[in-house]
Amino acid sequence: MEKDQNIKKSWTKVGLIHKIFLIHLKNNRLYTACTKTKSEIRGGGKKPWRQKGTGQARAGSTRSPLWRGGGVTFGPQPRIVKKKSNRKERRLAILSAFFLKQKACTFIDHNFLKDFSSGKTKELMKYFEKKNVTLTSKTLLLLESSNIKIFHASKNLKNLEVSTLSTVSLVSLVNANQILLAPESLKLINFNT
Repeated sequence: MEKDQNIKKSWTKVGLIHKIFLIHLKNNRLYTACTKTKSEIRGGGKKPWRQKGTGQARAGSTRSPLWRGGGVTFGPQPRIVKKKSNRKERRLAILSAFFLKQKACTFIDHNFLKDFSSGKTKELMKYFEKKNVTLTSKTLLLLESSNIKIFHASKNLKNLEVSTLSTVSLVSLVNANQILLAPESLKLINFNT
């Protein structure tokens, strides 16, 4: 009993999954908000009034951030934000997510995935109906190697996401309510992730 609990503790790294999940979301976010500084706004080349003698505060441009219609001080600019995550941590997070999602895994025929060559959505749906797989919730189909025909056949299916074992992301694993994979691909999960 204690041995099983130790295995579960070592495999389920929930904090690590959370960390890698947030890094992935942060790296995919686009920081596109853009404001213009006083040098980027058109106009404002002429000094509004002379430096001394008017009683007004000195002003050099009508595009100053103090003026209406002027530039923005320290406003947001488009930027690239990349946070690094270690490869071993990413691999361990994906393996832990697989361990947590083992009840959601459904095994399908390896030969069908390998020999699927028609690219028809209808044939893919027929096979899923035969295996009693419903696509009512988010489903992740994992392939050993990329198969363009399966990608084409799954394009029209709303809740189906297709990925290979080498390119599977932690976000798609965590969000999936059902995972479809061949039994042979379990051996490759340790090596490819």
